Amino acid sequence: MSAKKTTQSSNKIKDNAAPAPKQDNHKRKPQGRRRRSEALAEPEMYFNREWSWLDFNSRVLALAATPSIPLLERVKFLSITATNLDEFFMVRVAGLKEQVRAGTRKAGADGFSPLEQLEGISRRVREMAAQQARLWLKDLQPQLARAGIEIVTRRDLAEDELAPLQRYFVKQVLPVLTPMAVDPAHPFPHLPNKSLSLCVMLRAKDNGRAAKPLYAFVEIPTILPRFVPLKQTRERSRFILLGEVIAQHIDMLFPGSKVIETFTLRVTRDSDLEIDEEEAEDLLKVIEKELRQRQWGNVVRLEISSRAPAEAVKYLVEMLDIEPRDVVAAEGPVNYGDWMALTRLPGYDDLRYPPFTPQIRPLWRAGLNVFDLIAAGDLLVHHPYESFASVAEFIESAATDPHVLAIKMTLYRTSPESPIMRSLIKAANNGKQVVALVELKARFDEANNIQWARLLEREGVHVVYGIVGLKTHCKASLVVRREGKQLRRYCHLGTGNYNPTTASIYTDLGLFTADPAMCEDVANLFNMLTGFANPAEWKRIVPAPNAMHARLLKLIRNEIQHARAGQKARIICKMNSLVEPAIIAALYEASQAGVSIDLIVRGICCLRPGVPGVSENIRVISIVGRFLEHSRIFYFSQGGDPLIYLSSADWMQRNFFSRIEVMFPVDDPDLRKRITDEILAANLNDNVNAWELRPDGTWKRRTPPSPAQAYDSHQRLIAAEEKIAAQPAVIKGAKT
Repeated sequence: MSAKKTTQSSNKIKDNAAPAPKQDNHKRKPQGRRRRSEALAEPEMYFNREWSWLDFNSRVLALAATPSIPLLERVKFLSITATNLDEFFMVRVAGLKEQVRAGTRKAGADGFSPLEQLEGISRRVREMAAQQARLWLKDLQPQLARAGIEIVTRRDLAEDELAPLQRYFVKQVLPVLTPMAVDPAHPFPHLPNKSLSLCVMLRAKDNGRAAKPLYAFVEIPTILPRFVPLKQTRERSRFILLGEVIAQHIDMLFPGSKVIETFTLRVTRDSDLEIDEEEAEDLLKVIEKELRQRQWGNVVRLEISSRAPAEAVKYLVEMLDIEPRDVVAAEGPVNYGDWMALTRLPGYDDLRYPPFTPQIRPLWRAGLNVFDLIAAGDLLVHHPYESFASVAEFIESAATDPHVLAIKMTLYRTSPESPIMRSLIKAANNGKQVVALVELKARFDEANNIQWARLLEREGVHVVYGIVGLKTHCKASLVVRREGKQLRRYCHLGTGNYNPTTASIYTDLGLFTADPAMCEDVANLFNMLTGFANPAEWKRIVPAPNAMHARLLKLIRNEIQHARAGQKARIICKMNSLVEPAIIAALYEASQAGVSIDLIVRGICCLRPGVPGVSENIRVISIVGRFLEHSRIFYFSQGGDPLIYLSSADWMQRNFFSRIEVMFPVDDPDLRKRITDEILAANLNDNVNAWELRPDGTWKRRTPPSPAQAYDSHQRLIAAEEKIAAQPAVIKGAKT
């Protein structure tokens, strides 16, 4: 079956996929054409979720290795790959290890058992660690030195640097160190989660070589900077790692013993919270208690310097109760996550991306009342190209407008210094009814959200925590305003969090609307979240877990019917992750029916595209570049009457069945045209940041035919937004 080409609603959206390359044999692959039912049931048609995530992290690592990217930005991407792996191990690997301990052998749709997945993860993470080390030692570190940022070891110290460094150690470092020896009187110490330590192998000076080495540990304090400055001028910065400083003076900590070897190590622990919400009388207090226990979770990974002797590695494996496959040896420094500090050094602007300021469209600068703007017509904002100020202004205006009676918001992740939170407090102080649904279980943001919840409650905001057993992941705010003798609602629905920090680096979409039906649905959503209401029907929005999965399946099947009837049949979907098997099977069926399908999936993709007879009409790309692609856009051509939804949800089991999510339509023709002709078209045509998923599971990076034909979607959208922002405001109904 050949790919059936269909006409799009906008001729600016183009199929830009290269012909499927010859398959490799490094992964299981389907063989030839087969009947539909056979194909959809085969494990070979579903990529493994965990390995697909590692593919995504490899794409980020590839950015760190890209010479055309500014040097400090490359260091940033190296750092991101390390912090990404931390979370992956603390949650995903921890979950797989728990399944193995429980004796679970059940495989997922891909056919791999938990143990097989762990073994595959171990191999690939070790390869990735080797790539990180080579990239740092052979490429980034030498280039930084040539650019004036030098990172040295204790072996590179100049004679005139030794005495000042010793004074720094004695005055600033030594007082906060605690050497922890291991012997019958001193048990093996607790090594905190993600904390660097030095392992010191010792022998008493009066013992011979035959004596077994003693072990001691020194935690490298996080209260001190890891990069210790040696010499700094306007032209050059010279640093040494804090662990190297401690190792240089380690004899001061163990007088009377002979130091045999010192090396760096770091443990990662199971950090997924296990909470029985049914039994929790006070969810906030239960989560606070669980957070304190996070440092005591089982060890799931040991990162260790490759200098560590084999006997020391064996000893640590035994004492930490881990498997040899859980050990990741590093040729270079341990934990490149700390390298983000280098990217924040003052100066060195030529080593960074050119400065970019999120724009404010002319309409928002026209000085009109924000509610008048929204009442005149729906508004779309595209972050980070457009400033988050429009969202902050919406809430701030509601807080100070004397006609506003109530504000309701969901808060999943927000920044420590959030203007949104300050506006909610101001609104409560102004006597308005303010409701904030704070999701306490937002992974790794729990402590921040607990702080905000307590502050909001003290200031008179009514704080709720959602529905037992479900995370509230949707991004919604509702304002109720008195206008004359009537009450009118205004709402904002988004694909991303109410977080001004991430809004400057994540691509997300937000819709402002005063549409009565949409606002009524959002009001019912909050009634469901704060009370026991369960609306019989939803007029405009499609929520999860009640309806979204079924609606998407129906929309896909509608495209199948259009294709079989010879009508336009096209699906374009943009998301972070595609995992859910029933949705993938439906997309395979759509491909078999001749539906043309383009998927823009930043991270995990378990669907195998380009397989003859099954998925040959499906193309998958991933955009990985300057900004983190985070928006979710779902386009269905519907035989020539396109439907576009935005959503907070990815296509994963957790989003469909265990989270409160919202999918909402974009009705305004101008806004729909902007999404298709500008945003989706830019993504599909990208040949700088885009990678294509091939049938064998490998990702191929797109390259422009020539420098003049380079199409960088991020840069194109920046330029387009700057051009629009420079235009005068035309107020004809608030279309933007």
